[in-house]
Amino acid sequence: MTAALPAVASAGCSDAPVLRERGQREVFCGLTGIIWLHRKIQDAFFLVVGSRTCAHLLQSAAGVMIFAEPRFATAIIEERDLAGMADCGAELDKVVGQLLARRPDIRLLFLVGSCPSEVIKLDLARAAQRLSATQAGGTRILSYSGSGIETTFTEGEDACLAALVPELPAATGDTPELMIVGALPDIVEDQFLRLFAELGIGPVRCLPARRADALPPVGRNTRFLLAQPFLGETARALEDRGAVRLDALFPFGAEGTTDWLHAAARAFGVDEMQFRRVVAPGRERAKRAIAHSAERLAGKRISFLPDSQLEVPLARFLANELGMEPVEVGTPYLHRRHLAKELALLPAGTLISEGQDVDKQLDRVRAARPDLTVCGLGLANPLESEGLTTKWAIELVFSPIHGFDQAGDLAELFARPLRRRDVLKV
Repeated sequence: MTAALPAVASAGCSDAPVLRERGQREVFCGLTGIIWLHRKIQDAFFLVVGSRTCAHLLQSAAGVMIFAEPRFATAIIEERDLAGMADCGAELDKVVGQLLARRPDIRLLFLVGSCPSEVIKLDLARAAQRLSATQAGGTRILSYSGSGIETTFTEGEDACLAALVPELPAATGDTPELMIVGALPDIVEDQFLRLFAELGIGPVRCLPARRADALPPVGRNTRFLLAQPFLGETARALEDRGAVRLDALFPFGAEGTTDWLHAAARAFGVDEMQFRRVVAPGRERAKRAIAHSAERLAGKRISFLPDSQLEVPLARFLANELGMEPVEVGTPYLHRRHLAKELALLPAGTLISEGQDVDKQLDRVRAARPDLTVCGLGLANPLESEGLTTKWAIELVFSPIHGFDQAGDLAELFARPLRRRDVLKV
């Protein structure tokens, strides 16, 4: 069933047909979300139940932490475990016991499945319940799947936050509260909290919280803003507990950030003149910063291959604020209700694709020959060898790109590959 679209949705790509593809995918699995989540939730630990390949992936992607003991690890499944020769439940209990004895500072432990339960022959949800009841010390133990069969790249964060929602305390007051949903760098989160304080909106809480004992309450008076477009399951879980999502553009660029803040201001009855006064300085800073990249990006054609679910709001930002022309905007999953306002602002005629058949998409890229192709690491070098300029999609997830003060940096991430291409031309 398709959700009713707002009145603004009569333009752009709101009603555009979507090319749905199912084939070979080129995207990281949901385990990679651990790389930013373990830094965000400061007293959490992520124990991946998986193979040596999973351990190598996390070590390679996260780098070697020389000066700090990392807060993730892999409980490696051996061949005898898969063959049913060992009691995986008992083995997991032993590993968790050793981990918590060594790291008593852990307040929140996530058991992360690298494969479906049928493959690893272990029900992690049941194991988490059992361990929570038997482990001393008050450590909360939860589980979610980061399996590449069940999740793509950023869906690992969605699965993690959705697992947290049932643990959130019930909101008891009658005063409306605002929740920011989605892991943001601390500096960006602090910027937003300062803006909401200046607007007189409060209390404002964040999911995920920085510490396990600061989980935000949720209830019928909770209003929440999604900071990331890939949190579909988390949003549904919050709505099931009575919270109301505020419909807004995502906070990328001057336009998106203004609309995101405005949605909260309207919901909390902030005077329009006060809103403009508070937002104007940041909005003007963002516009000036974006202008530095506009000359290089204006009129350039860009294609997005599906990777992170950031593709639609980023394409809107590039088209409306930098004058780029989106050729194709591919995304692993298109959540029309959450992206309705974004789709309405995309240029009419933009090809929207959902899912992936990598060979077909590469054929379209080669035929269109856009000025810039945003894609995964595994596709970038082959396309560069064919004379196409690429941008690594993964950098857009790991860089601070939300809000007014990061708008210039976001634009620069797209301008840099074109500048590099021009410098390398012989």
